[in-house]
Amino acid sequence: MARDGGTVEPRLIAAIVAKAQGEVVNVAAACRAAGVSRGTFYKFLARYRAEGLNGLRLRSRRPLAPPNLTPPVVEEAIVRARKELADEGWDNGAISIYWRLVDVDKLATPPSRMTIHRVLTRRGMIVPAPRKRPRSTRSRRFTRARANELWQVDGFEVRLADGRIATVIQILDDHSRLDLCCRAAVSENGADVWAAFTTAAITHGLPAQVLTDNGTAFSGARRGWEARFETNLRALGVHPITSSRRHPQTCGKNERVHGTTERWLDKQPVPADLTQLQALLDTYRDRYNHRRHQALHMRTPQQVWHLARKTGPAFAPLPPPIRVSHPIVGPRGAVGVDNTEIALGRRHTGAATTVYRRGDDATIFIGNQLIRTLVIDRRRRYQPLPTQP
Repeated sequence: MARDGGTVEPRLIAAIVAKAQGEVVNVAAACRAAGVSRGTFYKFLARYRAEGLNGLRLRSRRPLAPPNLTPPVVEEAIVRARKELADEGWDNGAISIYWRLVDVDKLATPPSRMTIHRVLTRRGMIVPAPRKRPRSTRSRRFTRARANELWQVDGFEVRLADGRIATVIQILDDHSRLDLCCRAAVSENGADVWAAFTTAAITHGLPAQVLTDNGTAFSGARRGWEARFETNLRALGVHPITSSRRHPQTCGKNERVHGTTERWLDKQPVPADLTQLQALLDTYRDRYNHRRHQALHMRTPQQVWHLARKTGPAFAPLPPPIRVSHPIVGPRGAVGVDNTEIALGRRHTGAATTVYRRGDDATIFIGNQLIRTLVIDRRRRYQPLPTQP
């Protein structure tokens, strides 16, 4: 198909060549036979006289100057925005570039996300990614309906300038994805975890639930004991919950924000100590909380937090959960339960027990026989048998 819509076929070519050579040609009849207009005939005739047979070849219908071609100044703005985002350690995909052009460069008519993607592809700045899994096989997402309904708490490691490894304790609100606290710590330990939680609670109030992985600073639920962090949360009426083992998807929001924080830190000067690391984390939190987020429909975490309905804890101490363990009676006739030894008598040495414990209340069975009930005395490690009257 030629640019003018006509089709150059052999009969039309013969008539054009004959006319050009001065022969008498019935132009109207030739045009009717070829299905073209007289204007088309004379257009091709002019091309033939100027270019010879090359003038009768089909030509592209593409405009010589496409009206929708992205202006060079806009292309340069797209490339510049991508480089600036990458240099600052932020996500630099098409959507992030779009909002950079809107919020920072103040473009009156910014290009669409697809236009930005095409420009980056044409410039060789897009690396093709492997085909993603079908949507049906991806993990199901969840988001709590209100702010402070669930906080996610976790830590990740950062290397300091002298080679030491520090830890960042990070707390995220599940609903708004607001970064509630980033605390620089020597390790993922109970004291710093509680200090980070307290810092977040002072500013944002108490949550209804706290989700963590199974790190010992967070939880002993799957080990048969209770971490101090869990005990403190229950005393405040906050319900601690943990993810399944080897299933980081449960804490996916926190895992995702760890990556964002680490990429940003990689673009900053390497901190010499915890004080410098904390200063960097404070700067990061302020910038992150005021940046548009794709999962929040391009609102900022701070905007979502400000507008969200808030909830909180039960404001009554929660009862500790029931713990079940199966220790073996030792040679001294005692079993180990939550850092204590409970005497049962030497006659039970080697027997397998079932211990039900809620807080300090313990009930011990061997088989289906009740052996002992007691309230553990935390002032002493060894719990002797009661004195016979």
